[in-house]
Amino acid sequence: MKEARTVTVTGAAGNIGYALLFRIASGALFGPDTPVRLQLLEIPQAVRAAEGTAMELHDSAFPLLDSVNVYDDIDKAFDGTNVAMLVGARPRTKGMERADLLEANAGIFVPQGRALNENAAEDVKIVVVGNPANTNAVIAQNAAPDIPPQRFTSMMRLDQNRAMWQLAKKTDSLTRNVKNVVVWGNHSADQYPDVSYATVNGIPADDLVTEKWLDDYFRPTVAKRGAAIIEMRGASSAASAASSAIDHVYNWVNGTPEGEFVTVGHYSDGSYYGVPEGLSFGFPCVSTNEEYQVVTDLEISEPTRVGIDHNIATLVEEYDAVKAMGFIN
Repeated sequence: MKEARTVTVTGAAGNIGYALLFRIASGALFGPDTPVRLQLLEIPQAVRAAEGTAMELHDSAFPLLDSVNVYDDIDKAFDGTNVAMLVGARPRTKGMERADLLEANAGIFVPQGRALNENAAEDVKIVVVGNPANTNAVIAQNAAPDIPPQRFTSMMRLDQNRAMWQLAKKTDSLTRNVKNVVVWGNHSADQYPDVSYATVNGIPADDLVTEKWLDDYFRPTVAKRGAAIIEMRGASSAASAASSAIDHVYNWVNGTPEGEFVTVGHYSDGSYYGVPEGLSFGFPCVSTNEEYQVVTDLEISEPTRVGIDHNIATLVEEYDAVKAMGFIN
């Protein structure tokens, strides 16, 4: 058995948190040989609900679950954490301007970034799930100057998984046979799902689908899937978001298969595909030695270039808005 790892989940009493915790406790996050210590962070009025979830976790008697603790104190919640899954965020409500949303979330992610900087383990890995995930990751990262910026990631894996399913369905295949789909940019309707490098059963996806299908159905369907789920079930994606967050961390820790990459909202140092420094941007990444690295040698087609540039513009706009508020140096 490997050494136990500490995982902090924020917004732990919410739907995504609930869907996450039992899978983490079962060993899905790290593998079947790594015990976990769970630290659940909630706002004071939701602590009681999180404590109820902790009771359920105890009652499940997971062999790999060493401990569960519930906190409303961020310093205690992030103490010694190896993986921080930042799920809790301020959702956009009717009539709320985007600037107000960004400011409200800065009030959450600045303190969390500072607490991670002061209390987390040296090898901490952070994935931001709460939307707007890319910019929330940037806000937290800027509040944690002692943590390498590439340790702050935003979750784009849900978008990749959605794209894989659509491609598998169209080609009458299975998602396990779909490789190297990438979703560039922002976890929003602006994203650019791209099959330029993808294969299905080893066959290039471009040989199996038409550009018309990609433009008219595939990209808009993937980009707007979250809204479609809300319309159907009356609530946002929870289980699929949790499952994708598990995938994100699992590959980060255990590596990506040889010859395959996954989509990660990764810190840009300014050298990747023309994306400005400081953004958290959906890139194709591989993981080796528990570090995600951007795949930098892909040939970019003209349509993909347009998609990347559109996402740069939208994320720079958010970045500049947050910087003007004083949350980014």
